[in-house]
Amino acid sequence: MKLELIATATFGLEAVVKRELENLGFKVLKSEDAKITFSGDERGIVKSNLWLRCADRVQIKMGEFNVYEFEELFQQTKALPWEDWIPIDGKFTVSGTSVKSKLHSVPACQSIVKKAIVEKLKETYCVDNFEETGAEYPVKVTVLKDRATLTIDTSGAGLHKRGYRVKDVRAPIKETLAAAMIQLSFWREGRILVDPCCGSGTIPIEAALIGRNIAPGLSRSFISEEWENIPEKFWKEERRAAFEAVNYDADLKIFASDIDKGAIRAAEENAMEAGVDDCITFEVKDISKSKTAGKSGIMIINPPYGERIGEAKEIKQMYSALKKFVTDDDTWSFFVITADKDFEKLAFGRPADRRRKLYNGRIETCYYQFHGQKESPRIQ
Repeated sequence: MKLELIATATFGLEAVVKRELENLGFKVLKSEDAKITFSGDERGIVKSNLWLRCADRVQIKMGEFNVYEFEELFQQTKALPWEDWIPIDGKFTVSGTSVKSKLHSVPACQSIVKKAIVEKLKETYCVDNFEETGAEYPVKVTVLKDRATLTIDTSGAGLHKRGYRVKDVRAPIKETLAAAMIQLSFWREGRILVDPCCGSGTIPIEAALIGRNIAPGLSRSFISEEWENIPEKFWKEERRAAFEAVNYDADLKIFASDIDKGAIRAAEENAMEAGVDDCITFEVKDISKSKTAGKSGIMIINPPYGERIGEAKEIKQMYSALKKFVTDDDTWSFFVITADKDFEKLAFGRPADRRRKLYNGRIETCYYQFHGQKESPRIQ
């Protein structure tokens, strides 16, 4: 069945997700704020859920239309082919949002969409009541500037939940954001990668998954695995293909450290759960000693944002260490996500080569990119 699918994304990561979809062989139809629409089929639902590293969810787009009155919302929702997906025992909850629209009451929109779907299915299955004891089909109604989009979520838990985070520390970065930070850097297999504030290890683990070509959804389940419309063999075949695609011989030079012993213990356990503990070197040490010998390395950092007591001194020391790194070796590149608007001046004393506004949870941050100098060729 030919489908329109939507990959939702954190603001600022749309281009990264679009590139991921294209690399997976999907045709991108439209890129908008926080969502990328692409064409696919039932197997495409499986493949995109397994392989997207930076998207939040994969949804089936059921319909999109202008709506100014609740009756319009009811009638146009009812006209959609819900029976193509939701069986007679299907369980479907309705969530929603409304922004800058005449239909500003979200509870009312949710209630009307639920009622419209029920009426459509009652007519289709010739029943009066729905027990909703079967698989789940989460429906979402999004109304933006009087235009409604109705979707069914295929992912269940957000795609950032890879399944390897068995231990946590305070203020962890989302896996999807960490993967995007790596893909926005120049890091590649064979090049040194250092994270001197690794916390629970998300950035180095995501780098190892990328370096080994391990599908991020390989060790978790998805809500659509229970659906009648998606053959079980699709999941088995795509998982088998993903296992066969893993590159266990990848040349990975990933170093992660933190001053907190508890954080390193957590990071090591998470890396073991992700199956990449053998390609990351974890150490307890101060950031000033974090640089690893070698030229043209990459340092990716998610430092504290100074929102807790006592962090100001820690941040000042980190900035001093970064200045020393740059002075000692200008071939290294640095990629830092922070909410500190004075970061460029305080840490590097110059503007970043590139900046990108990103959201770490609800915190508005900037991803600063400082590119190292290329090594001069040696004269023979």
